[in-house]
Amino acid sequence: MKNFKDRPDLPGWVDMKQSRGIYFFTRDEALEELKFSSMAFRKAALRLTGKNRVLRIHGSFYVIIPLEYAAGGVLPPEWFIDDLMHYIELPYYVGLLSAAILHGAAHQQPQQYQIVTTKPLREARLRSLAMRFFVKKGFPHTPVIQIKVQTGSIAVSTPEATALDLVRYARSIGGLDRVFTVLQELGEVLDANTLATTAQSDGNITYAQRLGWLLGKAGFSRITGPLSEWTRQKKPFPVRLEPSLSIRGSILDNRWNLLVNASVESDL
Repeated sequence: MKNFKDRPDLPGWVDMKQSRGIYFFTRDEALEELKFSSMAFRKAALRLTGKNRVLRIHGSFYVIIPLEYAAGGVLPPEWFIDDLMHYIELPYYVGLLSAAILHGAAHQQPQQYQIVTTKPLREARLRSLAMRFFVKKGFPHTPVIQIKVQTGSIAVSTPEATALDLVRYARSIGGLDRVFTVLQELGEVLDANTLATTAQSDGNITYAQRLGWLLGKAGFSRITGPLSEWTRQKKPFPVRLEPSLSIRGSILDNRWNLLVNASVESDL
């Protein structure tokens, strides 16, 4: 019986890549190395997909699924997101609720893996996984850190940048109640000076006003001093806490020049 070296096949090639700690491949890479025709590759890939051994994520980008993840039919996204975004050729960082989890705010488990980038990408729904992409115009101004994962490292927004993004995309991730709930945990790892400098770099005073008020309500007024001083110097106009609601009956918070026009409740 011929072995893999004598007769290359996709299953053996996939096994070889996994043995080297590589959990992804592209169609073009497979065609070049295995000397397959497009039709032969398609048939072999469909067979492996049916066995939950590989899964096409985007375009011709596939992930390799080890036995321990075969039941769910997909890898944890942190195993391949860095390689995927390099394949797509877009900058990225893991953000919002997905970043908050990595920073210790684990009570609010999102049903999506949330990635921030610079151009629109369709949400990917893959068996038990959903990946949602958020576009950010001020992307280059967002501070990120590298967090080690099984396959290397991934870019993740800092805790302070994550907090600002939670406010920025509040309507898309479950509303202010959910943001407030996450901040009750995320606030534990925020640094007062870093929070202020991150907001300055971001440049959007409105989000800083809302975030400062929410952190105060969450019990973290002690870390909002530098942020409050920066917003005060900017002399911002009064803004609504909930931009979609009327200001009728709202109360003005003088510290943040914020019209509190909604009640915010924790889910904890």
